[in-house]
Amino acid sequence: MGEDGDATMSEMDLRGTTALVTGGGRRLGAAIADALAEAGCDLVVHYGTSGEGAEQVVQRARRRGRRATSVRADLTNRGELVQLMDRTREFSGGKLAVLVNNAGNFERVVPAEMDDESWDRAMLLNATVPYRLSVGLADELRAAHGCMIAVACVSALRPWRNYVAYSVSKAALVHLVRGLATAFAPDVRVNAVAPGSVLVPEGYREDQLDRLRRRIPLGRFGDALDVARAVCFLAANDYITGQVLAIDGGQSIG
Repeated sequence: MGEDGDATMSEMDLRGTTALVTGGGRRLGAAIADALAEAGCDLVVHYGTSGEGAEQVVQRARRRGRRATSVRADLTNRGELVQLMDRTREFSGGKLAVLVNNAGNFERVVPAEMDDESWDRAMLLNATVPYRLSVGLADELRAAHGCMIAVACVSALRPWRNYVAYSVSKAALVHLVRGLATAFAPDVRVNAVAPGSVLVPEGYREDQLDRLRRRIPLGRFGDALDVARAVCFLAANDYITGQVLAIDGGQSIG
């Protein structure tokens, strides 16, 4: 409520702003990019290997009347990461309203088989790269009074036994979000979404899916659009920062 008792709404108008979505050429990243374009954002769609998917996202955005471009980069390569940031600055005119750190490593490694390489891969792509991008584009985010939204995971709160490196790296990402929310305030908001059973990995047997479904209070799996809508909500609401929004059908409470 406002000081005079009237209801007020704190919302950012995304129309005509620019969003960068990493890993935006497929699956969850593509759904997020599509939703941001629908909300009015021009798009920089980053991809690593999904060039065809990224171009399809670009074409869908253009059909909505948005400006859009795709940029290929190996995010683990410092030079290519810098080039992505340079291309984003050029495209956005120095103002970036939404940075979605979506690209990530999702690798099943039994703890007894853990090696330095698998650990380092998870930490680099899931925590270090979002840190580098967020800090590297901080001036552009401040210029737009924008936001960074990270795609974390409910495993950051309840780690998965055969995804220890992944779970730890996503927990680090959550703490990065909370730390940067303080460091970047009041000009930039920093939040995360934490998907649960959304886009279940291929290869699960039906009995495995049934067991997993029974652990979800809402009794069903989510889909990419559920997460994309949450990203748009956090992008538009300019009185939320330092928060992690679980998109998991209630699984994390049980």
